[in-house]
Amino acid sequence: MAHESAETNSPPSTKSGILIPGKTHSVWSPETVLSKLDHRPETNATSPVPFFQILERLKTTKREGWRRFNIVHGESIADHMYRMSIMTMVPPASLATRLDIPRCTRMALIHDMAESLVGDITPLDGISSAEKRRREEATMDYLCKSLLGNVNGGLSGEEIRKVWKEYEDSDTLEAKYVHDIDKLELLLQMVDYERSHGGRVDLGEFANVTTRINLSEMREWADRILEERNTFWAGIGVTPTDGVSGLSKEKMDQMDAYYGKT
Repeated sequence: MAHESAETNSPPSTKSGILIPGKTHSVWSPETVLSKLDHRPETNATSPVPFFQILERLKTTKREGWRRFNIVHGESIADHMYRMSIMTMVPPASLATRLDIPRCTRMALIHDMAESLVGDITPLDGISSAEKRRREEATMDYLCKSLLGNVNGGLSGEEIRKVWKEYEDSDTLEAKYVHDIDKLELLLQMVDYERSHGGRVDLGEFANVTTRINLSEMREWADRILEERNTFWAGIGVTPTDGVSGLSKEKMDQMDAYYGKT
């Protein structure tokens, strides 16, 4: 019988995704992770194979937010990006003629690539958005320069990093669309897990991202998802948390710092 690939995350716990307030954390760099790997990808190669190898970590690293609710065998980062990528291909009619859809799909596949080394940082981790960006910038430099710098004259790495930066800067319509898709995919997964657990887990705090969706067309999708969520909970006679009024000021402040106030 084939064995499952080992998970890249450290062992799950109810505190997954939460760092201890006030604890001093050493300065992070890609080397922090690379130095601990059993197999370290070759740098400056003319082949893309070392780059392909590091991406395996996206398949085995679980999304941290769910692990706080003891969903320890849930989606990986790659799982999340896959559904996002498909979602970009089915835009609302009012956006379809205005978007470069293939670029949106590439962006969805690339946007969390840095998490192959950085891991899945959540709003509750106590890591500032500036520090998160620094770690991801350093990782994208490693991926696109050290691993892809000599592949196809470096053009592949340059294009990947360009698309990633476009997403991070969020100035284009394509980037805003993919940012909204990112939040909508999370909402879908939230409802998926609540249903599959038969209402034994309430993931309502994640519904807070609904307030941070920018495009009106995408807010309509969010409303539809939340309507389905309410129908599910009503069907079992329970009133779930709503992710907005039920959040503590501390959690709301952490989310504001992570996403930026809307």
